Amino acid sequence: MPPTWIPRSALIAALALALGACSSGDDDDTAAATEETPATSAPDTTLAPAPPTPGAEWEVVDPAAVGLDGAKLEELADVAEAGKSNCFLVVRDGKIAGEWYFRDTNEHSAQEVFSASKSFASTLVGIAQDDGDLTISQPASTWIDEWKGTPADAVTVRNLLSNDSGREWSLALDYVQMLQAEDRTAFAVGLGQPDPPGTVWVYNNSAIQTLQRVLQGATGEEVTEFAEDRLFEPLGMRDTDMTTDVAGNALMFMGVQSTCRDMARFGVLALNRGNWGGEQIVSDAWWDGATGTSSTIMNAAYGYLWWLNREGFLAGATAPVNVEVVESPDAPSGQLVADAPEDMFWAQGLGNQIIQVDPGSRTVVVRLGTGEPQPQPPTFGRNDAARVVTEAVLEE
Repeated sequence: MPPTWIPRSALIAALALALGACSSGDDDDTAAATEETPATSAPDTTLAPAPPTPGAEWEVVDPAAVGLDGAKLEELADVAEAGKSNCFLVVRDGKIAGEWYFRDTNEHSAQEVFSASKSFASTLVGIAQDDGDLTISQPASTWIDEWKGTPADAVTVRNLLSNDSGREWSLALDYVQMLQAEDRTAFAVGLGQPDPPGTVWVYNNSAIQTLQRVLQGATGEEVTEFAEDRLFEPLGMRDTDMTTDVAGNALMFMGVQSTCRDMARFGVLALNRGNWGGEQIVSDAWWDGATGTSSTIMNAAYGYLWWLNREGFLAGATAPVNVEVVESPDAPSGQLVADAPEDMFWAQGLGNQIIQVDPGSRTVVVRLGTGEPQPQPPTFGRNDAARVVTEAVLEE
């Protein structure tokens, strides 16, 4: 797999901006804080009827055929084009109801999806748990020898997925030094443990990168091969790759190269709670933890490396948030998109690389575009994508 490179001049500005975008209306609940998703035995492959799933080739239909307003989708496509998009795609009930390409791209144009890659990493962890290779309640030190006998020994896999690991973080560490490291996993593993796990939430790319060591150790496979065999190939994601650093480590926090159509396939898998044509690629139970409820009281908008529309305390991503702040009587409450369904969720990366999944309307929206940190005009983001659900779904 080819390594991922980012120009040095863009490192701080681009990726720090990605963090800020995550905490705004556009760009990364409380009850599940102590409950783990159980490991399962062999996935159930006998579910019937199977939810709508694209075949080897997508079925493309008129929007009205699946209960969508074609004129409204065209209007949103114009917004997407003005917002520096490369593509904009809408799926309902497993069929493409609208698809637009801009800026000399087409259905096979693959690009970096930045932090949307995290949601792929989450799903790979879910598959490994279903296989019995790990449980997310286990200490990550089970596979990271350097953490044994240190304060990091208390960090669980779940903490890494929830971004409340307490691992060392700063903008310079996360967005300059790690990106300059040839071995990004070794760099991330070697950082300190200033806070106990579960006490601080911060959008920590370095901590997430340590999942590479966890997954490879637990499965006994290179993570790139595991992703291809267990996720990309079964879903027919023919134009998607998981890239590596110079040392050959799969990138977990960014680095997936994909297309609008392939991202939509992943979105349909999420919409169908892991079911693909009757086969359970990752268990239904996994989605309860990953997207069904907030993974931490310190950020209602975060599951297991997915962004949620749950109402509650919303953490900004450019500074750590601790439990005391959240438990304050003055702590603010809100949603990422206030007028959208609470069970909507997103994979999202720098520059608003978006997969939006809405279970209630059975829709998936994908938007890929520029990776600029401060684009003018602003890019097409979460609030725009949510309009597919709030404005384009016809009454049934």
